[in-house]
Amino acid sequence: MDEATIYTLVFLAWLTGAATFVIGLHLMNSPATARSGNRISAAGMTLAVLATFLWLFTPGNPIHPGGLSPIAIGIIVVGFVIGGGIGLWMARTVAMTAIPQLVSLFNAVGGGAAALVAMDDYIRIASDNSAELSISTAVFVVLGAVIGCVTFSGSLVAAGKLQGWVPGQPIQFPGNRLITALAAVVTAAGLVVLVLSAAGAISLAAGAEIAVLLLIVAAALIFGITMVLPIGGADMPVVISLLNSFTGTAAAMAGFVISNPVLIISGALVGAAGGILTKLMADAMNRSLTNIMVGGFGTGDNGPAGATGAATSGNVREVSVDDAAIQLAYAQRVIIVPGYGLAVAQAQHAVRELGDLLESRGVDVAYAIHPVAGRMPGHMNVLLAEANVPYPQLKEMDEINSEFERADVALVVGANDVTNPAARTNKQSPIYGMPILNVDQAHSIIVIKRSMRPGYAGIDNELYTNPKTGMLFADAREGLNELVAAVKQV
Repeated sequence: MDEATIYTLVFLAWLTGAATFVIGLHLMNSPATARSGNRISAAGMTLAVLATFLWLFTPGNPIHPGGLSPIAIGIIVVGFVIGGGIGLWMARTVAMTAIPQLVSLFNAVGGGAAALVAMDDYIRIASDNSAELSISTAVFVVLGAVIGCVTFSGSLVAAGKLQGWVPGQPIQFPGNRLITALAAVVTAAGLVVLVLSAAGAISLAAGAEIAVLLLIVAAALIFGITMVLPIGGADMPVVISLLNSFTGTAAAMAGFVISNPVLIISGALVGAAGGILTKLMADAMNRSLTNIMVGGFGTGDNGPAGATGAATSGNVREVSVDDAAIQLAYAQRVIIVPGYGLAVAQAQHAVRELGDLLESRGVDVAYAIHPVAGRMPGHMNVLLAEANVPYPQLKEMDEINSEFERADVALVVGANDVTNPAARTNKQSPIYGMPILNVDQAHSIIVIKRSMRPGYAGIDNELYTNPKTGMLFADAREGLNELVAAVKQV
């Protein structure tokens, strides 16, 4: 088989892989088909990787015309074993509550890898006196390096905030904004210099182009850190989506640099999907992206812990497990509102058991999912799907909000900020205007929560002092298990 035929087959395999990404992304629109979408996309990526190996092993390919050396092959194999092993271990051991941190780390790895690919290609061309650096290559290299490095450092900070290694509240220090602005100016100036050099408008000394590129990389890394540090924990779902979009865009830029269509297409898909999701998340919080990036709010989970001590002003009514069980057992319609507390307690199976039990007694059960419930987009959907909660029962906010006024009981399990009526009533609240789940419109409200600690936004929840609300202070899983046992006795 000649080289032209091999390249044609490889190119077709790349396009096939890219097509599976589109199909897989479409299937991920619904929890019912999301797993199939993941499998199809993974199969497409496997095909693309194998095709790339075939291309690299073919003498005459543009990157390694003489074929790969044994050392290069060894490096690739070792990289696959180490990276694949770590990925497999993390996928099997990570807790659902740590998925947002894991996604942030994957964003960092993806952005960093894209930046390294772009930088390596640029350094290779700049070091080869016989090679000519085109304007388009200079543009794509700088964009890939900048976006990738911003994603790398920014995602590490975001993961640190989510994990608690970095304080969740907005971190400001003297000169923070000035440093961010200077980093942006240095990056833009470096891009102009490299493009002008590639166009022949200016002449740089030997090695100066690489030095400029490294300066751009350093500025981008600083920019990523100073961009994310001032953002509060309550905005982390939006930040994760934005950095995910950056990862895809950086990968697409790297694809342009090395002329790889599957990398261009997959990167563009991730970038576009992440951008759309970022806009949806910002809308769900009624905050502009600019406002999030400049004026983030939220303290993380650093509020004072308490047993039943109220952090809110007003009377808090506590209910027993038996009282809550009677309300649930004799209700006609129950809406369950899951939140991060449910994820922390790994209570998804317990809440499904309670839902199944209530349904067996003729109760109409639904689950209300807020777009930013948890620590990342889709967190609650994935959590409940893992417990095999029937997909038709998962209702998005816009679909379920009109149903609360007809619900006999709204059972809130670990959700906080997304149920706070202050978003509608208190103009002084930082979440004012944010669309929330209309839990307060239900006939009766039961909140399972360990304490009166504020949520990730760091503000008190007015729902807890509502006369219709009964607080069941317990760990989410323990409380749900006790409710299941009590309902069975009713």
